[in-house]
Amino acid sequence: MAISLLFSVLLQAKPMNIIWIVIEDASAHISCYGETAIETQNIDRMAEEGIRFTKAFVTSPVCSPSRSAMITGMYQMTLGAHNHRSQKRQGKGMGGPRYYTSYPAPVKLIPELFSGAGYYVTNKSKTDYNFISPDNLYDGSEWQKAEPDQPIFAQFQLRGGKNRKAPSYADPAEVELPPYYPDDPVIRQDWAKYLDSWVQTDKEVGQILAELDAAGRLENSAVFLWTDHGVSHLRGKQYLYEEGIHVPLVVRISGEQQAGVMRHDLIEHIDIAAASLALAGIDIPGYIQGRDFLAKDHLPRKYVFFGRDRCDETVDIIRGVRDERFKYIRNFMSHVSHTQPNAYKDKKEILIAMRELHAKGELNELQSRPFELRRPPEELYDLENDPHETVDLATDPNYQDHLVAMRELTYSRMLEVRDMGLIPEPILEDIGREVGTKYHAFLNTDSSAQTQRLIKVITAGEANDTDTLLEYAQSQDASTRYWAAVWFGVNQTESAKSILEVLLADETSAVRVAAAQALVKFGDPSHIKLLIDHINDPNYLVGMYAIRAIEELGDLAKSYQAEIAAAQDSPYEFTQRIAQRLISDWE
Repeated sequence: MAISLLFSVLLQAKPMNIIWIVIEDASAHISCYGETAIETQNIDRMAEEGIRFTKAFVTSPVCSPSRSAMITGMYQMTLGAHNHRSQKRQGKGMGGPRYYTSYPAPVKLIPELFSGAGYYVTNKSKTDYNFISPDNLYDGSEWQKAEPDQPIFAQFQLRGGKNRKAPSYADPAEVELPPYYPDDPVIRQDWAKYLDSWVQTDKEVGQILAELDAAGRLENSAVFLWTDHGVSHLRGKQYLYEEGIHVPLVVRISGEQQAGVMRHDLIEHIDIAAASLALAGIDIPGYIQGRDFLAKDHLPRKYVFFGRDRCDETVDIIRGVRDERFKYIRNFMSHVSHTQPNAYKDKKEILIAMRELHAKGELNELQSRPFELRRPPEELYDLENDPHETVDLATDPNYQDHLVAMRELTYSRMLEVRDMGLIPEPILEDIGREVGTKYHAFLNTDSSAQTQRLIKVITAGEANDTDTLLEYAQSQDASTRYWAAVWFGVNQTESAKSILEVLLADETSAVRVAAAQALVKFGDPSHIKLLIDHINDPNYLVGMYAIRAIEELGDLAKSYQAEIAAAQDSPYEFTQRIAQRLISDWE
């Protein structure tokens, strides 16, 4: 008994190993969460030996913003890292040379904090952050290279739902599809392959745990397993429905007495950073917004906050909150479809099948909603009675109190976390360049007035409130002028032509682009030339916004086909994608 007690004391005195197993593109479709078409024995065992969380959520439903938040313990919209693949020197989403200096994160990343505490820090083997991290952030990819007595902070990045070529286990005929997807052979087959990927992932998890155990590491480790966002499907990845943001979270902590525990409190994935630091005995910096949900004095969240922003070449801005029962979604770009063009998703067989079925009129009303040309500005769902989010209660008179309360809660959270998402990305890029990083934008000023004003100008646009928009079009703030110009174009506000003519010469290029697009919508195609001239702007986001504006205008720019064809060689990949799509359509 005394020897056992001494061993326990010595074990606790050693710094705890922290293990993160992060799985791509997968929702909680595993057997310990109730999935019956497959078995995931190793993850199930983790849950039996640890804690399974039933209400864990990511703060963004796409990988790079989610991982940026993960690795900092901060909201991606606070960091200025909310737009997908937005801050790189090379590869997808790389920025122009003039903008490199705005990219390094000014806060210490979680691996840096562990390194400073003497941990051997590894990552096998994906980062995908929306900032340029230090070259020596990780000691390597193999935790086995650590000194025997050195604690490890080891990350494992598993392909998860991206591995649609895993060995077959699930029977397509037996899978249960959500009601918002049609019972179609292509959809069934893809869903079965997605479940197969979970079986393969489970084997990989088992191997990781076995290797840690064989090395004597597992007995003094905290293992966190979760996914970076939900399954890549029409209402999953990139969107704020449960399929996109609700993720599994299993935590196994050696020596803990919480085996087989199931917790139903609300967790945000940025909380994992705070909990991991606390378990390692590392002070949690004040800038970290995650909470240590394993602390004895932890106060459960009353709600979670999340957002979606630009994904590749597809610009969108969505925010939302969820409490124990209700989900509120705010579509700040309700004037565009849920299914805007997106090369990444549109090449998937499931999206091709859905589009074809919609074109044939073979989808029901629920399944057809994503293809509507416009979306409601607000959505409200009762998840207790409608877990698949099929009945939008936003216009139901019986739920207006809930709607107003959750709208105000969403707006207050945007203010509290210094959410920069309503600032058009080309403008935010320039601000970041001027002050050094996007995180520093408005850091030393009260940004709440601007955020409130941007919410008001967008709301005025949705209400077609011309007088308010005319006032905002003369604002000293470029972002406000931009949104006023956008909504003049959406609403075809004839009385705004004169102010739009003034905005054509605005000092901010993004405002000029919005004004030109609006005037073309009024029937004056001569302003397409201004859009063409902005495609090669040194601020790559200006160029992308310009060519996307051209795409939205349809065939009106066909006379500039040579200039559009040249944009297929743009240094910015997402401008290339739109140019390629336009040329393909025209040819």
